[in-house]
Amino acid sequence: MADRPRGDGGPREGTPEYNWLYGDKRRSGSPDDATRVVPKQSAGDETRVMPAGAPREPRKSRPAPPNIAPPPRTGSGSSWRSRLPRPRLRWLWILLLLWLVFLIAIPIWAWTTVEKVDAEPAGSRPDEQSGTTYLVVGSDKADDLTAEQRKVVRAGQRSGGRTDTIMLLHVGSGPNLLMSIPRDSIVDIPGQGTNKINAATAFGGPKLLVRTVEQNTGIRVDHYIEIGFGGVINLVDAVGGIEICPKAAMKDPDARLDIKKGCQEADGLTALAYSRSRKTYAARGDIDRARAQREVVSAIGHEAVSPWSILNPVRYYQLNMGAADAIRVSEGTSMFSAARFAFAMTRVNGEDGLTCTVPIADLAVNWDPERSKQLFQHIIDDDTDGVGKRLCTPTGLAQ
Repeated sequence: MADRPRGDGGPREGTPEYNWLYGDKRRSGSPDDATRVVPKQSAGDETRVMPAGAPREPRKSRPAPPNIAPPPRTGSGSSWRSRLPRPRLRWLWILLLLWLVFLIAIPIWAWTTVEKVDAEPAGSRPDEQSGTTYLVVGSDKADDLTAEQRKVVRAGQRSGGRTDTIMLLHVGSGPNLLMSIPRDSIVDIPGQGTNKINAATAFGGPKLLVRTVEQNTGIRVDHYIEIGFGGVINLVDAVGGIEICPKAAMKDPDARLDIKKGCQEADGLTALAYSRSRKTYAARGDIDRARAQREVVSAIGHEAVSPWSILNPVRYYQLNMGAADAIRVSEGTSMFSAARFAFAMTRVNGEDGLTCTVPIADLAVNWDPERSKQLFQHIIDDDTDGVGKRLCTPTGLAQ
């Protein structure tokens, strides 16, 4: 094989057989151009190969889309419609608005059916006091019961009678305080001499009862609220029953009561019998009976403010209408005052409030002259924070 021609290490000038590989230096400004990768440039859907050393063509940018202005609005109606929420969202707002109207309208309507009673006594009364005090009375009149209910609870048709339950509820700057006054308490009834306190209703109705409570305690009564037999039954049934926790099994044929020991669900008739029974409380009689009454009233209030009472429209309606049928209130009691009372009744147990019986000296229900006056003074001064366990006990007896 013949040797390659020798010289300066590269192909000889003028030898065209190697120019196809290395390029012609005379036509290129740089020796590197000879080995440059040939660029490709796309034109449309085809790819065109550019010859080496050819100048690149500038890349054509895509034309911008035409600037199309939105169509002009034809009138104010189109602008108003554009601001409306989507159809589903509109229906949601409409339903929410109707629900709020329902929640507001039902209590107002129910309040118009509440019976008012003149309970403000004549003559001198205690001065205005801080806080608000309610006199809560459970009447034993049965004319608001159906014939079947009267048969079950063994109550006759009565247009009036003595009170089964007497309680004072004080709402003020401190904890709420619910104090039971046993119906057999021996007190002075104005114009009637010494007698059991529940006789005041039979002698002179709500006015005389309010005057008797004020005269014997020094506490000014701001509002009078009376609950009948039928009201207890209807309210308990309206909230779907309540929980009661008897400390022993109770069987009272006269009250149609037969329940076991311990916490359990009770319907309206059972709750009423539980709060009325006297024979099953052999040791402390009316004292334990008053405790059961406070338990029932507080349990009704607790169920009434549960979320389900608001979310369930049927229960909400029955609860409001049942409460309106159940009570009679003093003429000066407003809807707001009644609502405050209902809410306060849910805040009388545990850390939320105080529940006790008026301090008594013995089981004959004679009030303790020292301890009772001290407790009354705390209520008069709106100082329930200062009420200790010595003054506020479940039975009223000193512990």
